[in-house]
Amino acid sequence: MAVSEEQSTRRWSCTGNIWCVLLLTGWAVLISLPLLIQSHSLALGVMLAVVSGALVMIGTGLRRHRPAQPLPWYLLSASAVSFATGTVLRDFTPAHTCPWDDIFTVAGYLALGLAATLWLRPRRVGRDHDLLLDSGLIGLGALLASWTFLISPILQTGATTPRTVLAATYPVLDALLLTLLAHSVATSARSETSLRLVHLGLIAVLLGDLGYSLESAGTTAIEHELLLTPLLVAYATVGIAALHPTMTALGTPRRIHPHRSRQRASFIAVALIVASLVPVVGSSLDTVDRVVVSSLFALLLIGVLVRGERAIQRSARSERRAQYQADHDMLTGLLNRSALLRAPDRDSDHWTGKPLTLLFIDLDGFKMVNDSYGHAVGDELIANAAARIRRMVRRDDAVARYGGDEFVVLAPLGRQEAATLAERLLNAFVRPFELSAGEVPITASVGIACVGPRDCEASIYDLIRDADSAMYNAKEYALGYAFHDELRHGPLSGTRPAPSAPECPASRLGRRRETAV
Repeated sequence: MAVSEEQSTRRWSCTGNIWCVLLLTGWAVLISLPLLIQSHSLALGVMLAVVSGALVMIGTGLRRHRPAQPLPWYLLSASAVSFATGTVLRDFTPAHTCPWDDIFTVAGYLALGLAATLWLRPRRVGRDHDLLLDSGLIGLGALLASWTFLISPILQTGATTPRTVLAATYPVLDALLLTLLAHSVATSARSETSLRLVHLGLIAVLLGDLGYSLESAGTTAIEHELLLTPLLVAYATVGIAALHPTMTALGTPRRIHPHRSRQRASFIAVALIVASLVPVVGSSLDTVDRVVVSSLFALLLIGVLVRGERAIQRSARSERRAQYQADHDMLTGLLNRSALLRAPDRDSDHWTGKPLTLLFIDLDGFKMVNDSYGHAVGDELIANAAARIRRMVRRDDAVARYGGDEFVVLAPLGRQEAATLAERLLNAFVRPFELSAGEVPITASVGIACVGPRDCEASIYDLIRDADSAMYNAKEYALGYAFHDELRHGPLSGTRPAPSAPECPASRLGRRRETAV
């Protein structure tokens, strides 16, 4: 199925541009005819031709591409028929058919809204509801502007009749449609050409409805041929969208990244608030207008505040996540080398005035395990070893993965406490590791460097160097652990024998012994 879609897309890319140019040229000529030739019959004929052509293109696209979810396209076809029927009854028949034109128009809105809901529902955003909140803010802002410019003037034009109430209902439906459109735009990708064309058609529908609402409000008088043009553009655009291979994606599940609409909703909501305030400031509002405008303002401002708070929380979480990733090793969750070097300065109260001990831990024979079982098992061993080391130390001690199979523990401990901690760390490796490859026994060697209270001049670099040298001395003579300041008294002085472990390669040992000397 994926191959056929790819081949279909490739064929479209080769010939689609030519067909698009021809279709757009033909539709443009046909749609412009009522504007150039003022004829009622011509406008009706053009509208019927455009609607019929759009339905034929939708049927052709469904038969050619066979989408897994064809229902949204059937609903778009039904919406086009309903809107066209309502337009014919309203603009091209006597006035006594007025209830039916509204019925068909509302049915077109319902079919269009249901189609948008069907193709938006499978687009999962996880637990993030910011996109929904953004779309709701845009809809509320549009509803506020609609009340100010359209609904209130329509209701004030005369007696409250069913026709007037229906005319005032259309801006509300347009605000709901704009909410769905905003959410669909926010969750669409650049590759979804068909969906972007459908968006263009919905925008044309909204523009046409805006013209009808302005005429109903008595704001301006617009010729019927000009009001008809956006609807004709919408029909033609949806028909072309159905011919594109990406029409199969409409209504299919798709994972959405929630970061797409970060600041758009706030800017649009503020712009709509300002646009609504312009005619309100300095004018006298009646009681109904005051209640409605105040309620919509309150809802919109609450939504903007909630959205702003969520944006601040998201930013704070992102900063904490970025800081954690910068300071921690992703395999083990321990501090990395750079964070270890900054540890005494970041929490100076915990280290000031106390002795400082650094334990350098290296796994014996890790290279053999890595070569025998592979890097995946080696990473598994590193992660398990890090977890055991973390359990042996106190919560406030700094534990880091220094690199490869080397770990560092930095703690405010005296000499005797450091020896006790080293014994605990060695005992943590007595029990073999249960890995995916089976039971893997491994031991460790520990080098210890101690200094007095933190008012001395020793740096973390000095402690790492000294503890590294002591660790290689302990590894060479199978001591388990060794203090750096006792290396000059002989390798066995002040150290506890430990079970023999595999020695490191000679080249690496010789290089480290030169550092120790």
